Amino acid sequence: MYRDLMCGKVSLQNLDKKVKLAGWVSKRRDHGQLIFIDLRDKSGIMQIVFNPEISQGTHLKAKELRSEWVISVEGYVKNRLEGAENTEISTGKLELIVESIEILSKSKTPPFEIIDSNEISEEIRLKYRYLDLRRASMQKKIKLRHEVTQFMWDYLSKKDFTHIETPILIKSTPEGARDYVVPSRIKNGAFYALPQSPQQMKQILMVSGFDRYFQIARCFRDEDLRADRQPEHTQLDLEMSFVHQNDVMDLVEGLYINLIKNVNQSISIDNTFERLTYDQAMERFGSDKPDLRFDLELTELSEIAKNIESNIIQNSLRSKSILKAVVAKGWHTLGRRDFDRLTDLVKKQGAGGLIYINIPKGIDGQINLEDTSGPLNKFYTQENLDQIIAETGAKSGDVIFMIIGDKKIVNSSLAFLRSHIAKEKNLIDKNIMKFAWITDFPLFDQDENGSWQPAHHVFSSPHEEDTKFLDNDPGKVRANLFDLVCNGVELGSGSIRIHDRSLQEKVFDVIGYSASEVSNLFGHLLDAFEYGVPPHGGMGLGLDRLVAMLSYEDSIREVIAFPKTQSASDLLFGSPDFISEEQLSELSIELNEINE
Repeated sequence: MYRDLMCGKVSLQNLDKKVKLAGWVSKRRDHGQLIFIDLRDKSGIMQIVFNPEISQGTHLKAKELRSEWVISVEGYVKNRLEGAENTEISTGKLELIVESIEILSKSKTPPFEIIDSNEISEEIRLKYRYLDLRRASMQKKIKLRHEVTQFMWDYLSKKDFTHIETPILIKSTPEGARDYVVPSRIKNGAFYALPQSPQQMKQILMVSGFDRYFQIARCFRDEDLRADRQPEHTQLDLEMSFVHQNDVMDLVEGLYINLIKNVNQSISIDNTFERLTYDQAMERFGSDKPDLRFDLELTELSEIAKNIESNIIQNSLRSKSILKAVVAKGWHTLGRRDFDRLTDLVKKQGAGGLIYINIPKGIDGQINLEDTSGPLNKFYTQENLDQIIAETGAKSGDVIFMIIGDKKIVNSSLAFLRSHIAKEKNLIDKNIMKFAWITDFPLFDQDENGSWQPAHHVFSSPHEEDTKFLDNDPGKVRANLFDLVCNGVELGSGSIRIHDRSLQEKVFDVIGYSASEVSNLFGHLLDAFEYGVPPHGGMGLGLDRLVAMLSYEDSIREVIAFPKTQSASDLLFGSPDFISEEQLSELSIELNEINE
């Protein structure tokens, strides 16, 4: 062996004992007589010392050492001199006096220093990912990912779940995003697809009688990327038979509460997972993934708006617009430039503009209209102001922000503004994880052409009392759908599935699939439904997003060993790339002219 133990594991138990260590040269300090090296491996750093009085040969070799060379050394563990201890590392009171050294591998000068610095561009980090992953912060995050996955395995195994792997090469079926496809050499012109999720396979496993399934599943979606998306992502996929919605939610709550307490004790988790319907979430927070670590709830003022004599407001109301508000506590010191900046921000979210009422500080009792300021103040009556203040709960020193327009745009714009206010006012405690369940989503969404599309996916069951709307008013149908959100991020989505063939075919019919399309895309699942199907439900829970949150990272690229860029490029391996003419010929594929 090149080593007896890891660098970061050297302790007082090894004092005065001869040990062998191996790792990378992190830092080298040549003091002439003595040469000090910080030797690094994944466990930490150990200071090693080369003294010519101990070994002239090893001292000469140490003069050659450079950053990131790989070495193996042997010597005796000693206490550092008093005053030379390093309290920031676990081995900071000890050092290894080297007697022998073996240089295992030399290194070119790295393109960046292997330290925890944010000054390295992401492009360079991803191109040299093998170096980036050597940094202590990256090692810590990837290790945390392992611990999260290991906990999930152990927890679910004890709950009688069976881990089952499902295929990566499957049939292309609609799942809400574009598929990645793989051409078949055996069947010319035919393609496999990479799974967007194992949805149909896990339902078939329930038909197969496995009762409780889970998988740390790889999923692939060809969609536009952002900080919390990758073309390939990992999710905890699970399915359960003979369950209602609350059974699935209770299981996941127990898993997450215990997981977080085990893998990151510095994070506080609220054990009460608030439960909101989709309508409640949109009404109160303007979003189906609200951040509940701070208040700032929205208030609808559309009824009050009917009595405000402003052409802007009245014209908007006639086009079925709504007026909603959010109150920024203590923001009375904002100036014109601040309001212009905030107006520009909400306009980028699609809003037509931002209405505000600025209430000065120091007003006791009733707030009079003439004391306030805002772009539409001349159109308000004192009664209008009193009603707005009563509804919003605004007080002296606050600013009431209002947006009028299309309901979806108003909600999304105010949800954005709500989060922006919370960040600017430092209302967010990053050491708290506040979970919530969002339930009763619409089963269908209507597109711009008036056609009905599944809000999540086509396999979610409708509320039994809403099935009567499937024929004539699909927009009223609520689904047994439930999203798990935390700190403003959707961590997972689940549902109780349809387990009746005729009801599943009805949902396909509402979406507009023809009989031949249903047979081609879903015939295997519908056929399975002919052989006795248990009621079942489950979830897909994003592993990448959870680990990013536990690591205090905004981007999931920070917790994936080999991520793609925001343009879906792999800078390390240089993919996607062109393939040879021979490969194309084998697959019977002919390309149009491509500008490389």
